[in-house]
Amino acid sequence: MPSEFTGKHVTVAGLGVSGVPAAKVLHGLGAHVIVVNDGDDERARAQAAQLEALGVTVRLGDGDTLPEGTELIVTAPGWKPTKPLFTAARQAGVPVWGDVELAWRLRGLDGRKPAPWLAVTGTNGKTTTVQMLASILKAAGLRTAAVGNIGVSLLDAVTGEEEYDVLAVELSSYQLHWAPSLRAHSAAVLNLAPDHLDWHGSMEAYAADKGRIYEGNQVACVYNVDATDKPSTEDLVRAADVEEGCRAVGFTLGTPGPSQLGVVEGLLVDRAFVEDRQKNAQELAEVSDVNPPAPHNIANALAAAGLARAFGVGAAAVRDGLRAFTPDAHRIAHVADVDGVAYVDDSKATNTHATEASLAAYESIVWIAGGLAKGATFDELVAGAAKRLRGAVLIGADRALIREALARHAPEVPVVDLDRTDTGAMLQAVQEARRLARPGDTVLLAPACASMDMFTNYNQRGDAFAQAVRELGA
Repeated sequence: MPSEFTGKHVTVAGLGVSGVPAAKVLHGLGAHVIVVNDGDDERARAQAAQLEALGVTVRLGDGDTLPEGTELIVTAPGWKPTKPLFTAARQAGVPVWGDVELAWRLRGLDGRKPAPWLAVTGTNGKTTTVQMLASILKAAGLRTAAVGNIGVSLLDAVTGEEEYDVLAVELSSYQLHWAPSLRAHSAAVLNLAPDHLDWHGSMEAYAADKGRIYEGNQVACVYNVDATDKPSTEDLVRAADVEEGCRAVGFTLGTPGPSQLGVVEGLLVDRAFVEDRQKNAQELAEVSDVNPPAPHNIANALAAAGLARAFGVGAAAVRDGLRAFTPDAHRIAHVADVDGVAYVDDSKATNTHATEASLAAYESIVWIAGGLAKGATFDELVAGAAKRLRGAVLIGADRALIREALARHAPEVPVVDLDRTDTGAMLQAVQEARRLARPGDTVLLAPACASMDMFTNYNQRGDAFAQAVRELGA
């Protein structure tokens, strides 16, 4: 069946998890596809061979030149807007979409009714919130999937044979930047903290791209009442152009006001999607139904509940979905108790904002931290957590930055500085943390840094920590 892409000359920018599926889909729709890619390594050549076998042209090692005749670019989300390819596209009047924009435009192409999107973004907590949301939607008997940055590919979800009632969609700031026509049923921005500023150019530009998720929302813009950073998530709601009747719905760890979800005496309650919300509230779940019941994770649960309630999901399904949810590995994962000390793996806390939330979840902590700082500073993080720290064990290439912040803001906290960046350093770090810890403490791996100086990724780092803990208890 002919489509708007039939005969169109489309350049796909970047191979990988988004570029290869985009090239295949566009080729299948009859487009003339050229893929350009910066790299020319073994993996890229294997992907290129796979596409060339279908009849797709691939140019490796040249991601900056705009192919002649290009009418549309579909880019991998991580490619910076400042790349010469996009400068040339702007000068030539060629539109640039991301894979999310492509997926949005392909909804319903096969004649099926498009599934609405419940969308989530934020500096931290996106994946957990989307997984919670999908669990709640499934508990309500809805056909759904967690898609976007996680789970099922968005392109697969909108072009595959399986039909969905609704999709739980995780979106990064990169993806939102390249998705100009996205219009979600309802959306949430969980939080905002400086991140990826080298890509966006400024905090204002980063926040503006996050705020795109609210554009055209139909039912609810869910925002974080407790956020104090500026711009706040509520500021992004106020700036959004939404459909008439769309409401601002807040979530808070405190007592909710009208049009908010919050916490009252150990219960998650809804004062947004009830009759007479000035006077009434609906119990949704107990705090203990949230796994783990750390403050930032309760906030995630409230955001997920808000989106589900905006879609008409009942209170019982919110409770059942939260109870059924199991968090990913390396995200506030309790590994073991050894000699009365809890060992917790939050290797996924790769920036200061995520680590701040992790540290806030425990009263007395021996903190294992360090890695690649990615330009981060640690004074505010350390100052806020100083009273909770029993000790700190530092690893990784940029550990000196954390050590200096500890010296300034927590000089009484004992610090072990491990002058190692090999993978075996984790065993020594756990042994040193055990020496510092007392019964009732938590040894917390929350690095506040990326892992690539010592490990392949945060998963390998978390696995090394868990293995080291198991060796303690052996």
